[in-house]
Amino acid sequence: MPALAPTIVFADAHLVVCDKPAGLRSIPAGGEGRKDCLAARIRAIHADALIVHRLDTATSGLVLFARGAEMLRRMNRGFRQRVVGKQYVAVVHGHVAEDAGEIDLPLCAEPGRNPCQMVDFTHGLPALTRYRVLERSGEGEAALTRLALKPVTGRTHQLRVHLMSIGHPIIGDPLYAPADSPARHGRMHLHAAQIAFIHPHRRVAVSFASAVPF
Repeated sequence: MPALAPTIVFADAHLVVCDKPAGLRSIPAGGEGRKDCLAARIRAIHADALIVHRLDTATSGLVLFARGAEMLRRMNRGFRQRVVGKQYVAVVHGHVAEDAGEIDLPLCAEPGRNPCQMVDFTHGLPALTRYRVLERSGEGEAALTRLALKPVTGRTHQLRVHLMSIGHPIIGDPLYAPADSPARHGRMHLHAAQIAFIHPHRRVAVSFASAVPF
């Protein structure tokens, strides 16, 4: 089934902010029939749009595009300097005990399991996630926690692996949750809900939000 169409939340001469549906790749993948992606769909509307950051295929939410190479350079610098703020919402298995906290675990690729990542204190790159409990529900095997997540770093699969590593994988995650979780929950419950930054041309603070679809 084709992925739903992305929604353009904001566009001006310098930037495009869009809302990616779950199931749509951020960029094309290799192989026949795997070229459809968010970047191609946005470029069909704004030919100069260049993707600044990506979301996993199973993740929905806000993605930022720069219009032209100079805007891309400026926004990439903002990400490197960690002045772009992103917040996600996730629903995870189990009841997270602390109301708020940090997960500080280094990550690297898991050998032989591309694209999976793992915690590795010898070879991993620093990765830091902050979380806050929004709601706890259910009991026993049906226990769930809704979390607000702030990734301080931006490693591949960071939120997914960090949450799995503390015993609370995201429900519906096809790589890191229990094998029956995707069938039980339909989609991975991870959504990029907010993004905030200094507009690279207007030099004013801007922020955008997307309603959580689960």
